[in-house]
Amino acid sequence: MSTPKTSSAEQGSHSNYRRSLGTIALTATGLGSIIGSGWLFGAERAAAIAGPAAILAWVIGAIVALTIALTYSELGAMFPKAGGMVRYGQYSHGSLAGYLAAWANWIAIVSVIPGEATASVQYMSSWEFDWARALYDGKELTGSGVAVASVLLIFYFFLNWFAITLFAKTNTAITVFKVVVPIMTAGALMLAHFDTSNVKHFGGFAPNGWSAVFTAVALSGIVWAYNGFQSPLNMAAEARNPGKSLPKAVILSIVIALVIYLALQVAFLMGVPAADLTKAGSWAGLGFNSPLADLSLAWGLNWLAMLLYADAFISPSGTGMIYAATTSRMIHGVQENGHLPGIFGKVDKKTGVPRPALVLNLVIAFLFLAVFRGWGSLAEIVSIATVISYITGPVAVMSLRRLSPDLKRPVKLRAMPVIAPIAMVFGSLVLYWGRWPLTGKVILIMAVGLPVWAWYELRKPWAELKPHLKAGAWVVAYLLVMAAVSYCGGTEFGGRGFIPQGVDLAVVVVLALAFYYWGVRSSWRNPSLVEAETEALAAAEREAATDGDGEGRGPAAKVGAGV
Repeated sequence: MSTPKTSSAEQGSHSNYRRSLGTIALTATGLGSIIGSGWLFGAERAAAIAGPAAILAWVIGAIVALTIALTYSELGAMFPKAGGMVRYGQYSHGSLAGYLAAWANWIAIVSVIPGEATASVQYMSSWEFDWARALYDGKELTGSGVAVASVLLIFYFFLNWFAITLFAKTNTAITVFKVVVPIMTAGALMLAHFDTSNVKHFGGFAPNGWSAVFTAVALSGIVWAYNGFQSPLNMAAEARNPGKSLPKAVILSIVIALVIYLALQVAFLMGVPAADLTKAGSWAGLGFNSPLADLSLAWGLNWLAMLLYADAFISPSGTGMIYAATTSRMIHGVQENGHLPGIFGKVDKKTGVPRPALVLNLVIAFLFLAVFRGWGSLAEIVSIATVISYITGPVAVMSLRRLSPDLKRPVKLRAMPVIAPIAMVFGSLVLYWGRWPLTGKVILIMAVGLPVWAWYELRKPWAELKPHLKAGAWVVAYLLVMAAVSYCGGTEFGGRGFIPQGVDLAVVVVLALAFYYWGVRSSWRNPSLVEAETEALAAAEREAATDGDGEGRGPAAKVGAGV
């Protein structure tokens, strides 16, 4: 197979990005994505599903996210390009697997943008004004609520329109505020009221059983929150030193967020008035529109409630701004994978911003807002789509170690051969915990995107298309089999009960490992990988020439050997 040359258009578009983001800015991007609307609603929603055992759900979610993030950190440092998360499957398995992974990832991320706007408006509905209360009917936004949320979407859009430096400065400042306010909230609520009897009564620590803890990981917004770890990876083209800064930013953002979310969950559990729990009958019966603000008012913390109402705009808006930025880079990556028109690969020379991609994501965000008007419904869709997008990372990282062992890896963990299959198992379990029929519905959404892939790929000669289909078959089979297992699985996870409780989890683990090894073995040296290797070699040679001492030519020169 000959090595294709990197298109001048692609090189030019990437040269328009500004490598101006350091570790602090990238960590702020990750942390700012993780601490969005999730901290405003996540504690109540997790408690409604799992009771006090929601504390464990946050820990499990962090372990899952960290394990998967480690696989993507190696990939992100290897390929520091815009929209990195949508590229890795394409490099390791070709167009079909790459497109499905990119589609799932994009759906998961672009739907967060209207979700953040929805969260802000939902908190606003607790204000003591008739017009504010009319924004939300208790289940979803009303027409006026959708209008206000639409204004917020436009605000996120314009914050990203002008320059990456403006984005970085604005986001770092917002992230500082977003970290300080949750810490203050948790501390103030704990000092105001800390009733440990809430854990002992009302069903005990795990009133809905341990299966509910796992479901809370998948559906309460926990996966939604931790999914923010990938934002630094999607901004990799703008990282000053991606080999060092990307893994630090990813790991730091998850660990810091875990501490904050645990504090908020404990504060919520101990802060709910016993009278409210008695009246509700259970944790699931609580009906707060603005959970933390309502608790603040209940214990006379009016100043905190006012701060929370303000932060209900700032935190989600900060996250919405970040996702508007990262999704535009993802669209750029999908275009360079060959599955969108060339206009979406254009980057403005003056600002370093992919403006056509920003416009496309704004349109899609409006569509999601029109269909899914409640934070909870959006959180469920985002969470399951996120998990589906995760499965290619563990497979891709080990596939590329097999296909391109000499490719420069600024981040290379010795334990990756163990971490990768564990990450695949964790991702598959969370997908199963998402419960039928939601898992089936989201998998169906994955199929909706296939006509776009078909438009670009099925016109190719069969000899050229066949290896892409063969290498991507494992992804299609995985989605179909997991949907079937979810349908036939335990009733505690929404299934029909054909697979006994306990056995179902073992089945998922075995299937995850089987598909992991199938995926690794089916990877191949496709044109996208060859082109990426050529770019990596050219970058290494430029770096060596700049250093003037020729270091780095040894291993790098081997890249592409055997092509």
